[in-house]
Amino acid sequence: MTIATQKRPTALAVWLVFAGIVGLIAAFTLTIEKFDAYENPGEGAACDFSVLVQCSANLDAPQGSAFGFPNPIIGLIGWMAPLAVGMAVLAGARFARWFWAAFTLGMTFAFGFVCWLIAQSIFVIGTLCPWCMVTWVVTIPSFYAVLLHSVRIGALPLPRGVRKVADRTMGWVPLISVLSFVIITLMAQVRLDAITSILDTIFA
Repeated sequence: MTIATQKRPTALAVWLVFAGIVGLIAAFTLTIEKFDAYENPGEGAACDFSVLVQCSANLDAPQGSAFGFPNPIIGLIGWMAPLAVGMAVLAGARFARWFWAAFTLGMTFAFGFVCWLIAQSIFVIGTLCPWCMVTWVVTIPSFYAVLLHSVRIGALPLPRGVRKVADRTMGWVPLISVLSFVIITLMAQVRLDAITSILDTIFA
């Protein structure tokens, strides 16, 4: 069944297009850096700015190839979906509830994977990868927005009251995302003294 009575989620579509483009740029850049590392072993990546802020440690760590191949390849494939969905909605497409449920499942995987990578980066590897952080910045709000949209249109089997709350909460996605970024920043600061290290890198 298509969602004929649901107003077209234009704002969500615009965000998905933006997030898809940014995510693809980050994934493509990291993929190039990984291929360059294969060709020139021992050389640092272009995004290696300091011991703390760098890409090489994350790309070379086992966590950088969680499924047996470089993680950026997942991004190259995965970010096609939000971009395609956003463009389709802007073009007038109306997706069935099952489609939004499946899309939410995919975004949930992406969110969980990113949360795991954040924890690994801060608490295990001990570095902050610039392009990885760009991916975090677009993945987290994308997950919140898609989840809330799916709940409010009834794509997920939840009570009507929960759907109403989700509808009202959509406008709070930017604030919820900022709070999430603050939590990540606090973890990085406590564990790595990240703010001092980043400022030293900028003003060195």
